[in-house]
Amino acid sequence: MREANLIVAEVLHTLRERAQPGLTTRDLDRVAEKTALKHKASCAFKGYRGYPCALCASRNEVVVHGIPSGEELQDGDILSLDFGVCYKGFFGDAAVTIPIGEVDEEAQRLIRTTEECLYRAIDCMHEGRRLSDVSCSIQDHAESCGFSVVREFVGHGIGRKLHEDPQVPNYGKSGTGVRLKHGMVLAVEPMVNAGDWRIQILEDGWTAVTKDRRRSAHFEHSVAITENGPFVLSALP
Repeated sequence: MREANLIVAEVLHTLRERAQPGLTTRDLDRVAEKTALKHKASCAFKGYRGYPCALCASRNEVVVHGIPSGEELQDGDILSLDFGVCYKGFFGDAAVTIPIGEVDEEAQRLIRTTEECLYRAIDCMHEGRRLSDVSCSIQDHAESCGFSVVREFVGHGIGRKLHEDPQVPNYGKSGTGVRLKHGMVLAVEPMVNAGDWRIQILEDGWTAVTKDRRRSAHFEHSVAITENGPFVLSALP
């Protein structure tokens, strides 16, 4: 799983460097797929329940599952990139939100807070802790910064399948849920909105946008529970 997730990490690193005003998310989708195939990995999202692309590229008010298109990125956009692969029978999955060009202060704070939510959640991922401790840490930090967390989409277990039990909500009360155990691998993925937490699915059946059309950010890592604490599988060395 470390090998699979390192491929994901390399793809996201490459996309982060390439993304700029004037480029299209379809361009980024091609780069992502080409990089995965170079490593002899298959793109986990392409064809999954009919999803048409290798990459999820979600701009501004799009929370998740943005389908890459020919529309050019604009200075001031924020862009969430979510990517997964299958390699040697195991899955990797991670996401990052990046600024395109110069972004305003709220966008910077939204991105920073969402990434902080992810790492606060990872800090909770020790043997014996409860799953809801992870969820609660995300909600508490996002809301303390004046933002909201999405309810409809959650993190998940990951391994020989892209989505496995247990689900990992981004909200909840600490001290409940399953106990974390050595050997579990969870894809933790805070989705944080600048405004209200409610979302809407567009007519394509995939694109999820904030109901109030304010911006959203998304970060994700695949994390293993080990005897020595959490190991972030999808982080570059």
